[in-house]
Amino acid sequence: MQAVAAGWQLYALTHSTFQLGMLGLVQFLPMAFLTLPAGHVADRYDRRLVIAVSAGIQGAAMAVLAAGSWGHWLSPAGIFAAIGMIGAARAFERPAGQAIMPTLVPEPLVPKAIAWGSSGFQVASIVGPAAGGLLYGLGAGVSYGAAALMEFASVGFMLALRRKRNPRQGASATLSSVFTGVHFIRRNPVILGSISLDLFAVLLGGATALLPAFARDILGIGAWGLGALRSAPAIGALAMSAILARRPLGRRVGRKMFAAVLVFGLATVVFGLSRSPALSFAALFVLGAADIVSVVIRSSVVQLGTPNEMRGRVSAVNSLFIGTSNQLGEFESGITASWFGTVMATVAGGVGTLVVCLLWMRLFPELMEVDRLGIPGDADGSKAPGAS
Repeated sequence: MQAVAAGWQLYALTHSTFQLGMLGLVQFLPMAFLTLPAGHVADRYDRRLVIAVSAGIQGAAMAVLAAGSWGHWLSPAGIFAAIGMIGAARAFERPAGQAIMPTLVPEPLVPKAIAWGSSGFQVASIVGPAAGGLLYGLGAGVSYGAAALMEFASVGFMLALRRKRNPRQGASATLSSVFTGVHFIRRNPVILGSISLDLFAVLLGGATALLPAFARDILGIGAWGLGALRSAPAIGALAMSAILARRPLGRRVGRKMFAAVLVFGLATVVFGLSRSPALSFAALFVLGAADIVSVVIRSSVVQLGTPNEMRGRVSAVNSLFIGTSNQLGEFESGITASWFGTVMATVAGGVGTLVVCLLWMRLFPELMEVDRLGIPGDADGSKAPGAS
């Protein structure tokens, strides 16, 4: 809801694809500086509380956006400031959220739990943008206000979760402890290959930042249409995650991950060239379905290949890659669209995703050869996911 409202409101105020790209940048910068320390926090403190406090801060920022919209004093600078605060809070929320999942279910069920968790997230990603587009017709403040209420509700749900013990990592953070996750990933080519593939694929192929421009200027479908376009990838992801929850990926998961990224790139190209709302929706649906296959494999590889006492810091690096691909990818899309046009930027990004995927097949053959999920890694990286 917040993403639809902020994107549409900012584009209505500025009519600038460059400003849409800047919206991604102001979310990325706080994450770039805070995510690695946030991983140490997730390993040292109660992960429930870390998530709850982060959600509360996001809710407060959304409440400010709502008040500014209702009071007609919200400017583009105010939108950027609030979105930056949300990005800072998410920098702490994501590592803790990823690290807490494997402590809630038995290890053999982690891939299925990730698929079901993705299903729940995708339901919200479907309902939220659609509802945000509809509520925007009543005013941007209504969309922001509803989003704020949902964030505050999530605080209560997280605090009601049964307490889980976290490993303690000492009294204070050091450079060595903060960067432990980086060193672990560097020693593990399967994990490094999976998260870096996601980084560059979404960095180049992400078209979500330009959806307001497509909805308004190319497809002519308005705010409700923007909500439908934003929901399309989530609908595809929900359908695929439900399939994966009931029918696990089985064997040859490395090859399946590369195939999914190739489909992601092709769907991006189709979306960029489309002039039909129905075809655009279908392309985004396929894009979301392909992306969730990559997400489940990558998340399972990272979580099952990392000791619990390090999961916060390794998840922080993973979150930094995800944040880079999403938020910095939005910035890249906005910049290239302002230079070359919305359509050309989107098509070029999809082609770039295909090139990166083919290159990664050669650079990370270990990832190509991963057969099954579920083999935990040692702290020294000597036993990687997919090792025999």
